[in-house]
Amino acid sequence: MQKEYRLRKNGQFRYVYRKGKGSAGRELAVAFVRGPKLLAGFSVSKKVGNAVIRNRIKRRLREAFKKQIPLVKKGMYVFTARPMAADAAYESLEKTMVYILRKNGLYTSSPDGKP
Repeated sequence: MQKEYRLRKNGQFRYVYRKGKGSAGRELAVAFVRGPKLLAGFSVSKKVGNAVIRNRIKRRLREAFKKQIPLVKKGMYVFTARPMAADAAYESLEKTMVYILRKNGLYTSSPDGKP
């Protein structure tokens, strides 16, 4: 995922948690706020695993979101991994992300080509 789409500052994360709406799936949760620019951040707690596992999950989530960038509405998104994400395959994480985004109506067009 390109750096221009990343949330970086602690204040940005706090803003999304405070003002945003949230939803969750099996492996991850998302908090989002509509806005003029598309930004996404990824959070993985120490409860999920050691540093190697946490970084692997963040890489997988960034890659899954990269495919969704042309399809999602503009705003700020924070994806938070749950402990189940440590054992989940990439396809499972991607499927959960699509499910959560679709459930909240955050797509401008359908990810599978359906209206």
